[in-house]
Amino acid sequence: MTTPREVFVGIDVAKLRNAVAIADAGRDGEIRYMGEFDAAPESMTRLVRRLATKNEKLHFCYEAGPTGYGLHRLITELGHSCVVVAPSLIPRKPGDRIKTNRRDATGLARLLRAGELTSVWVPDPAHEAMRNLIRSRTAAVETIRAQKQQVSAFLLRHSRIFPRQKQWGARYRRWLQEQSFEQPADQIVLQEYIEAVRLGEERLGRVEKAIAEFLPDWHLAPVVEALQALRGIDLVVAVSFVVEIGDIRRFSSPGQLMGYLGLVPAERSTGETIRRGSITKMGNARIRQLLVESAWTYRFPPRVGVKKQRKLDQVSPKIREIAWKAQSRLTARFRAFVARGKRSTVACTAVARELVGFMWAIAMEVQPASPPA
Repeated sequence: MTTPREVFVGIDVAKLRNAVAIADAGRDGEIRYMGEFDAAPESMTRLVRRLATKNEKLHFCYEAGPTGYGLHRLITELGHSCVVVAPSLIPRKPGDRIKTNRRDATGLARLLRAGELTSVWVPDPAHEAMRNLIRSRTAAVETIRAQKQQVSAFLLRHSRIFPRQKQWGARYRRWLQEQSFEQPADQIVLQEYIEAVRLGEERLGRVEKAIAEFLPDWHLAPVVEALQALRGIDLVVAVSFVVEIGDIRRFSSPGQLMGYLGLVPAERSTGETIRRGSITKMGNARIRQLLVESAWTYRFPPRVGVKKQRKLDQVSPKIREIAWKAQSRLTARFRAFVARGKRSTVACTAVARELVGFMWAIAMEVQPASPPA
């Protein structure tokens, strides 16, 4: 009985043309560079079918990037396995300073055959659309922050200091409109900056309204609702966490999720020496930042406010139990860290790490088995 011919295909994707290389199975299998092919779906479909006629088992891979997951969905729909590779986790030789499409494609094929590639989780189209919506909100927030900084910098150059500490409230906005300048051009600049902030805030409001509109129809909406039972977790944090993490079941333990988010201590140990440093800061920086901001709420004693009580009334008793256990433990942990002389920022980061564990527990309780067909 003959062994089915198995090949591993590495694709260096680009906007217009994809470089393709094939590695035969086996440690000493030949690696061949096929050339560059049109990146259009029709062209890639013909290529995959042509390879399928010559080989019995095909494995494909390509790096995650701006081209998205369309090629992955095309290949899997044709009945072949395909992995999207995390670019930052591809093994590379320190002295390798030559990068070409051919070398990238052949390198991917070789590493795929060796099993040395780390894949990323590929979302379904509905999940990807919700993630795009959340990331557009993040972009809107960053734009508003930059525009407000432009206003502050402009006023500082003209020695205009707001007499109160809180900025961008109603009083601050009235104070901005009362500012006048000797040069008409300066007055125009200030008004343009203020208008840019206003338009950015309107854009942010539209995006947040769209999130609330599309969320109920999303199959992971129950997870978002359940996560909001935790203290410090509002709608934006919950949705952002779910869209970026995706299928929580791919993490077999809370520790894996903590490591994925870069909230575990770095370690550099050898022999009898053990050295642990600050957190690794690997993974999704935006989610890590949101979780650290949420963890600041645990510096106060345990309590349930009116708004949070409404959220608790909408979840199951099991979720309420986890949420209260989280609040009781994490507030005590924050006090204990500060009492030991830890900086508040260090204590907050440690609490954020444990908060991830409770979020994992809640998500595992309510996440559906699979997305609807």
